[in-house]
Amino acid sequence: MGILSNKKVAFVFPGQGSQAVGMGKDFYDNSEIGKDFFKKADSILDFSLSDLCFDGPIEILSKTVNTQTALYTVSAIAYETLKEQIKPFVCAGHSAGEYAALFAAKAFDFENGLKLISKRAFFMNQISLANPGSMAAVLNLPIETIQEINEKVSGICVTANINTPVQIVVSGEKEAIEQAMPLYKEAGAKRVLPLNVSGAFHSPLMKEAEIKLGEYLQSIEISKLEVPVIANITAEIENEPEEIKKNLKSQITGSVQWVKSCTKMAEMGTEVFVELGSGSVLTGLIKKICPDIPVYSVFSTEGIKELVD
Repeated sequence: MGILSNKKVAFVFPGQGSQAVGMGKDFYDNSEIGKDFFKKADSILDFSLSDLCFDGPIEILSKTVNTQTALYTVSAIAYETLKEQIKPFVCAGHSAGEYAALFAAKAFDFENGLKLISKRAFFMNQISLANPGSMAAVLNLPIETIQEINEKVSGICVTANINTPVQIVVSGEKEAIEQAMPLYKEAGAKRVLPLNVSGAFHSPLMKEAEIKLGEYLQSIEISKLEVPVIANITAEIENEPEEIKKNLKSQITGSVQWVKSCTKMAEMGTEVFVELGSGSVLTGLIKKICPDIPVYSVFSTEGIKELVD
């Protein structure tokens, strides 16, 4: 057993943007858990999520309706494969990744979590098509300056993801984002990058999706958590089932407080961060937020073996 078994380890789970063709294939090929979970996912979703994850194409995998279920499934498999060797001290997930964090904390089983995130993805995609918007990443500009500019432009333009102190994503109406982008640059932003997304996630344009998800959540049973989970929307530990439902609903239109979430985990005594699932996006963010705490990304059985040993 490796040194991490005696450490306070935070497990973190990625959201949209971390998907890649081939995700989960190593787990499917090399673990019974991987095979079992993918077979369950294929059956529940009524299409071959495994084929899409393993073979793409990336354009289809990156569609909101597919990305969220793919990330949840692969993150859940990675967690199940690792949990016997390393127990999490606390969990968190970025946007859609919060559902994998809640699965890890025993809020629901794999199947019910998959059905829930599948509904979330469907509602968000539906509203994106009916009410399109856009998003952009703003680098090296204080959040206060970004918010001042957001209030000046015509239309909806809000902070969606506070990813690091120097990387903030804005979301809203296409015209409002286009109006704001040169203003960020004039105010001193190092770069302003339009994002290739299908909708204005984490903004008021998603209000109808928030309402629909809230209604669906009433039919879902959520258990008290066995491991603390830091909620995106509050950056606090939320354990009560009704509070968790409220947070998941609010997260659709609210900001992802990733800086505060990571800072909270550090304040709780986290000694190591481990990103589980696909890619290493969160690893890069955490290195900027908590530079003194080691962080590892794990997306294969070999990666888990290396981490444990």
